[in-house]
Amino acid sequence: MITLDGIQRRYLSDAVETTALADIDLHVAAGEFVAIMGPSGCGKSTLLNTLGTVDRPTGGRYLFDGRDLASEGEATLAQFRAQTLGFVFQSFNLIDELTIAENVELGLAYRKDQKGDRRARIEAAMDRVGISHRARHYPHQLSGGQQQRAAIARAIVGDPKLILADEPTGNLDTENGAQVMGILESLNAAGATIIMVTHSPAHADLVGRRIDMLDGRIVASVARQI
Repeated sequence: MITLDGIQRRYLSDAVETTALADIDLHVAAGEFVAIMGPSGCGKSTLLNTLGTVDRPTGGRYLFDGRDLASEGEATLAQFRAQTLGFVFQSFNLIDELTIAENVELGLAYRKDQKGDRRARIEAAMDRVGISHRARHYPHQLSGGQQQRAAIARAIVGDPKLILADEPTGNLDTENGAQVMGILESLNAAGATIIMVTHSPAHADLVGRRIDMLDGRIVASVARQI
């Protein structure tokens, strides 16, 4: 599904060049669950943002199903994100003024689904994460774990090919973190491809493969022993 070939990301400010990603080579097959780990500042989030086409590489190729996204224009990439990707963030990123159902519907904002189909998708996504009983509530009425489940429902409502999760358990206690990981594992078991940034070795040990980064480079790729 994904092939990164010599991906680089450099930033220039005040005549100082910083290398965030240095010659990243990576292949992720459809259906994999991959965890990215490493110390703060090692390039994890930059790599995830590059995979999500939010950051554009300054060198190399990003192939998605054989298509070189590094050479695509922003309008095309925006459509790609809407149709193909689902994002889960550490801070949930729910809109306080919208109900949970309305927040989940935002995952379909740039799609052209029929209205009836949209409602069915929203209800199905909330059911999958066990949040349908909170559909008419607002984010401030939910616990952190429930808010993250709502955020996952928003990410999966469009049935994306790839889910990108940036520290999805970082703001949660142990119990809620375990529940969120259980949801992600069940989504993966159902066929979803997931790439997750995490600082938790315990959560990284639950997935199919762990990638370790240091100083903008991949230094290890370790498959889970079953």
